[in-house]
Amino acid sequence: MKTLLLAAVAALTLYGCSSAPQAPTAPPPPALPVASIVSGTETTYQEYPASIEGAVNVEIRPQVSGTLDKVFVDEGAFVSAGQPIFKINEQPYRAALNNALASLHAAEAAHVNAQLEVEKLTPLVANKVVSDYQLKTAKAAADVAKANIESAKANVATAQINLGYTLIKAPVSGYIGLLAKKQGSLVAPADVAPLTQLSDVHDVHVYFSLGEKDFVAFKEQYPGASLKDKLKNVPSVSLLLADNTEYAKQGKIDIVDGQFDKNTGAITLRANFSNPDGLLRSGNTGKIRLSLSHKDALIVPEASTIEMQDKVFVFVVGDSSKVKKQPIDIIGKSGDHYLVKDKEAIKAGDQIVLEGIDKLQEGMVIQPQKAADKVAAVVKK
Repeated sequence: MKTLLLAAVAALTLYGCSSAPQAPTAPPPPALPVASIVSGTETTYQEYPASIEGAVNVEIRPQVSGTLDKVFVDEGAFVSAGQPIFKINEQPYRAALNNALASLHAAEAAHVNAQLEVEKLTPLVANKVVSDYQLKTAKAAADVAKANIESAKANVATAQINLGYTLIKAPVSGYIGLLAKKQGSLVAPADVAPLTQLSDVHDVHVYFSLGEKDFVAFKEQYPGASLKDKLKNVPSVSLLLADNTEYAKQGKIDIVDGQFDKNTGAITLRANFSNPDGLLRSGNTGKIRLSLSHKDALIVPEASTIEMQDKVFVFVVGDSSKVKKQPIDIIGKSGDHYLVKDKEAIKAGDQIVLEGIDKLQEGMVIQPQKAADKVAAVVKK
């Protein structure tokens, strides 16, 4: 009986031990690829909308009123400086010139008569036949006649100028724009629209704008005590046309506007491009591609970042393989890598997690696995 009781107690003991719950085993830390951040000098390219104008853009306007008798050119035609392009009816101005010439001849004749009167009275006054008053009056009349000649000559010159204005010539070589008035139209200097526009496009000016932040970065790129000196050290820039193809010639930035636009907070720059074949015309649009060099920039793969609340973060591997989420200050992009400003929160040599960051949380422990150093490869390429 005692033996059976001991056996029962042993069985109950064994049953109690086998049914006791066991503590769960913690999963191992996730194994994630990491790489060290490297720094280097990288060049990025920024594109800015641009407008194109000829080196000289001239509005062709009539300087006298009249009927447009002839149009010697067609829209889009190339003209040379001095070439006739419009003819205004000259008959009224030819008649005005003839009238002015007639008035001049009359004034010259009147002056001759006045001089004869002076010559006639001079000996008579000397012999006291007539009074000195008559001679003085004759001389004054001669002076008036001489002044009338000068006035008549001025009228003739004005009439000649107005007659010359009836033939409108190209002030510079270039391409004719749209013709606002056709043959037979009445034109006048007070017309709102010009007859046409003439563009000298052997060189073109390309205008684009930089915001304040971009302009500060632009100035810091290049050596020089003044902005003028800095512009001399700016490398050539590229022009992207409307179809996104690159224009064959390189341009040079030569002018910066004197002040920022109060409405946009941007400042205008001008680049000059050679256009020997006339491929570019005034009114074209495009983009200026501006290169920016970033010295000692940290290079971070875009895939190793996460964006939250308009900020970009990376997970830095710290002591005991714990990860810490750190914000980064992006200053540019090169391929699929971000260029980051060096700061205390993140620096060259820090290890960051390359993949699986969407499952990480602040303070998690991971098993760092060395990945192929794609970051360093960017610097060596």
